[in-house]
Amino acid sequence: MINGAHAVVYSHDPEADRAFFKGVLGLHHVDAGGGWLIFALPPAEVAVHPAEPGKPGHELFLMCRDIDAAVKKLAGKGVTVEPRFYDEPWGRLAFIKLPGGAKLGVYQPRHPRALNASATDTLSSKPGKRNSTSSRSNTKSRSTSSVNRRSG
Repeated sequence: MINGAHAVVYSHDPEADRAFFKGVLGLHHVDAGGGWLIFALPPAEVAVHPAEPGKPGHELFLMCRDIDAAVKKLAGKGVTVEPRFYDEPWGRLAFIKLPGGAKLGVYQPRHPRALNASATDTLSSKPGKRNSTSSRSNTKSRSTSSVNRRSG
């Protein structure tokens, strides 16, 4: 029935954000024509949380195995990283700024992963390297509402 998902990032500077996804994050892409690049993502999960008035309907967070290493690598590539990290029961979170001005969350999950398969780690030193994404935590997943209030 469902064989994938497609997320859309709306940008005030799509060319710069496409260059970021391609060059900084190292995501493989295809050209869908007309300058539209579609980027491959590592295996993904979707969470459904209660809506909050005045908050975006959908958000995109990238997951990593080691938030400190990921943020250090991103900062080394010139990415603006907000100085504050958030420690939540479900994970440790940082926000980065896309060239087009939008914020993107990057977090190291503490919750069980819905997808426990091999995944491409795009921030590894060897692009395309296959790594295990097994969970090492029994902490139950919780709402991101407290972080959403901080990130908006």
